[in-house]
Amino acid sequence: MFSTVRRLAVRQTGALRSANKFVRAFSSGEEIDMLQKLLDEAKARKESESKASVSAGDYDGPAFNIQTFNAISPVGLQKFPGGKYKINADVDKLGGEPHAILLRSHKVQVEEVKPTVRAIARCGAGTNNIPVAKMTEMGIPVFNTPGANANAVKELVVCALLLSSRGISEGITHVKQNLIPEENGDYAKIAARIEKDKKMFVGQELAGKTLGVIGLGHIGSRVVGAALSLGMKVVGFDPALSLESAWRLPGDQMSRAKDITELYKQADYISLHVPYIKDKTHHLIDSEALRHMKPGVSICNFARGEIVDGAALRVAFESGQKTGKYVSDFADEALMGHPQHLVMPHLGASTAEAEENSAAMAAEQIIDFLETGSIRNSVNFPDARLEPKDDESSRLCIVNENHPGVLGHITTFLGEEGINIEQQINLSRGDLAYTVIDMMGVPDAPEDLQNKLAKIDGILSSRFIGVPFHNDIGRPGTFYHVTWFAEN
Repeated sequence: MFSTVRRLAVRQTGALRSANKFVRAFSSGEEIDMLQKLLDEAKARKESESKASVSAGDYDGPAFNIQTFNAISPVGLQKFPGGKYKINADVDKLGGEPHAILLRSHKVQVEEVKPTVRAIARCGAGTNNIPVAKMTEMGIPVFNTPGANANAVKELVVCALLLSSRGISEGITHVKQNLIPEENGDYAKIAARIEKDKKMFVGQELAGKTLGVIGLGHIGSRVVGAALSLGMKVVGFDPALSLESAWRLPGDQMSRAKDITELYKQADYISLHVPYIKDKTHHLIDSEALRHMKPGVSICNFARGEIVDGAALRVAFESGQKTGKYVSDFADEALMGHPQHLVMPHLGASTAEAEENSAAMAAEQIIDFLETGSIRNSVNFPDARLEPKDDESSRLCIVNENHPGVLGHITTFLGEEGINIEQQINLSRGDLAYTVIDMMGVPDAPEDLQNKLAKIDGILSSRFIGVPFHNDIGRPGTFYHVTWFAEN
């Protein structure tokens, strides 16, 4: 006991010596001034945060109304500043028509999109549940959240690789449905059978095997990293690989196939991470693709069910040409009940973290678009960002058909109306163009200006932003014109 007390006393003495050294180090005026400066900066930050919180909470003017479909994660909804945004699934409870729609899996009908809606954001990557072409015609951007669920899907792919390799699902089913009933709950016999029956489910290890990854975007690139960490070899294929995606890839640790057939021939496992495009990726895995694959290949599909031709795969399974597994979270009528199809509920993005990430990203994109006109992660509009000029300027956002001469007509018209353009950007995507114009001052009659602008051939919609929440032209719910609604 004495030795313990002595050790404690020594430690305390050492701590006191360290503390004295610390005090002496900061006894000079220079150190004290530095500490005072840090304290002042901390106080200033605290006051700034307090003011920002009060300004958002004290705002009592019109709000942007966000209509939700499905249950949206509270983490995402909390991104909307209180008082400045109202969020509800019931339009009647918004106190006005919606200005944006936030959803997950709800299948949007055109009649659900009110003339006041400026944007639609999907909490997730796929937008098959949204009539994107019609929204484009109406001049409405559709946003998604690529990468928000990437880690969740990546982890499920790792699970699928193991399920297809080790007889895990089959073994669990055997124990529950066969072994326990057969042994009438006798623990000793069940324990013996669990040891004995392992020979029925001999599998193979992933290390040293080759994984073919088709699609090297947010999810595919993460799957590449996970496979490498498991000791697998990786070959990738993505004809539309972006520069941003390329930077995420460990180029020195994997190989890229020259064409998809080369990947088919090399892979022991294939993981699909491509969007469903009717004329391009529909039945990407068909009888011809299967013909080039190894006999024992296993396929993991957490992208879209339509990418795999289930009927062709069943023929390959039943003929013995393919002995591996097909693991997916999509139903396939042709493969229903087949033992080589391991199907689970649609779990790809079903984690709390993925739902939070998706909702938060979607909310931030809507806020950015409504308040500044900036666009990022839209599936039908070009990415666009123009830093606001100043509080004295008015911002006009125009959506138009991407035809020669339309921009010239717009700027000529504004000039004839006496509008002085301070800065602008004009970007296009396919048949659609998006123009953001900062003009000096505030037009005398913004609504009249928009009505005249709409008469220019090719104009789909226009919106004044101004300084949101601070001046009349920036008041939520005002100065929005959609040609489609005016004509229909």
